[in-house]
Amino acid sequence: MRNQFGMNIALFVLFLGVLPALADDSAPLQFTAQRRVQDDAGRWRITQQQTQWRPEETAVVICDMWDTHTCKNAAMRVAEMAPRMNQVVTKLRDRGCFIIHCPSNTMDFYKDHPARKRAQAAKQVATKIPLKGWCHLDRKHESELPIDDSDGGCDTPADEQAKWVADWQKTAGDKRWPWTRQIETIEIDADRDAITDSAEAFYLMHARGIKNVIVMGVHTNMCVLGRPFSIRQMVYQGQNVLLMRDMTDAMYNPAKRPFVSHLRGTELVTEHIERHWCPTITSAEVLGVTTPFSFQGDKRPHLVFMIGEQEYQTDRSLPEFVAQELPEFRCNFIVADEKDPNYFANIDVLDTADLLVVRVRCRTLPERQLEK
Repeated sequence: MRNQFGMNIALFVLFLGVLPALADDSAPLQFTAQRRVQDDAGRWRITQQQTQWRPEETAVVICDMWDTHTCKNAAMRVAEMAPRMNQVVTKLRDRGCFIIHCPSNTMDFYKDHPARKRAQAAKQVATKIPLKGWCHLDRKHESELPIDDSDGGCDTPADEQAKWVADWQKTAGDKRWPWTRQIETIEIDADRDAITDSAEAFYLMHARGIKNVIVMGVHTNMCVLGRPFSIRQMVYQGQNVLLMRDMTDAMYNPAKRPFVSHLRGTELVTEHIERHWCPTITSAEVLGVTTPFSFQGDKRPHLVFMIGEQEYQTDRSLPEFVAQELPEFRCNFIVADEKDPNYFANIDVLDTADLLVVRVRCRTLPERQLEK
């Protein structure tokens, strides 16, 4: 009797220990959504605001993370990014988000996969705005892209690229593209995920009552904006969209306008998206770490600008200064939350900062943030 009583107490204590984890998994997803808003004078300012989404109302779209690419450097960056992306996808899947893998032009590879059949079974729905196969640059909604990608955007040195192309053409046969599937590093759950490269993505979301979409993958200036499952399309259909800005990469060659590094070119496209299409977030918040992903080759000094005042409009002037004078630095902004002027949500980026510039006036930070 005494042993049974002791066992019951132990089980009860164990159950209590599990409760926080269970509660955490059912809690809303929390992000610091960053966007750029134009004021009445035509100047852009950075805003950051805490955003909460229900996991069961959220889909993750993984755009064109192929096993290889026509451009050597692009393929290498995808391979470098994929392990971190898989961690993010695993965490969000476990939280209850619906994962949609979208490796375009590879559906034959997945024709017998349960996740592919799940997408094919999605019932078509009528939409107020017609679903498009490709969503081109929308002059009514956005300005021209800030980079010139008219050469295809490959930044691999010519001799290396020529050898790369010759090698994959030997095995590609009549195929126009070298990719055959999504990069294997990103795991596909046959019981829960879906695979598509079309408007089936929206049908899947509609059937599940999903209204929130996190987009990640490549390439920011091309497929991430234009594919039928990606940003422009989802915004047209009234979805709440976030781009994970550290889980993407652009096709940009620094030999073309505006003649900045490849890394800066990707940032410029991200800023374009923040202005015209949707806010952005980072993988750090999902994984509970302090540092967003960055490529190993990114050796730029890391500058952080902390802005919290309403008198001098430094949320406008400092980003303008950075764009004009510091194009080859890695710059992050910590901006007081739109709804709570005493809270700076992404302050953990200070952990890797080489320099902090503070422009804060009459704010009372929470103790943890003040200590940092």
